[in-house]
Amino acid sequence: MAITADHISTTLATYLDRFPEDRAGLAVPLGLLADEADVTSRREFRGHFTAGAVLVNHKREALLINHRTLDKWLTPGGHLEPEDTTLLGAALRELTEETGVSATGLASVGPIHIDVHAIPKNPAKGEPGHLHIDVRFLFKASGTDLVTLQEEEVTGYAWRPVEGIADETLRTRVLAAL
Repeated sequence: MAITADHISTTLATYLDRFPEDRAGLAVPLGLLADEADVTSRREFRGHFTAGAVLVNHKREALLINHRTLDKWLTPGGHLEPEDTTLLGAALRELTEETGVSATGLASVGPIHIDVHAIPKNPAKGEPGHLHIDVRFLFKASGTDLVTLQEEEVTGYAWRPVEGIADETLRTRVLAAL
């Protein structure tokens, strides 16, 4: 069974219980859920949910990938697929698809961060500019992980110190969880 709006609503409610300071920044996704928008569909251009994985190794380094379309260094992640049943499962699937790495364990209970960010229009895909609501989970690497890139979407990877994570909220929460 595909991810449901109820699952997303429950995940958001649990997240906001843990991080109530994020409520104002999640006004758009909360509004979309209240409007019963299909927030799991990549064709919902007001905003749709995606799932991300913050993978940290024993050296306190986070795995970043260079996203081909956006030409940016990001944590692994992407769109929800019909076979996904949970946001956590979608994050793990995306991590494995993009990097070939399987995480050994969840390093934080529930999402560590939810980021709402703009995606530029993509005429090649017929997509206008839209919002991604990226639900990020923190995972531990096994220490013996070999990265094998999905070259259709990813052009490179790097292990970077957690202290260098650009998003201050994400960096602070990852450091606290470690």
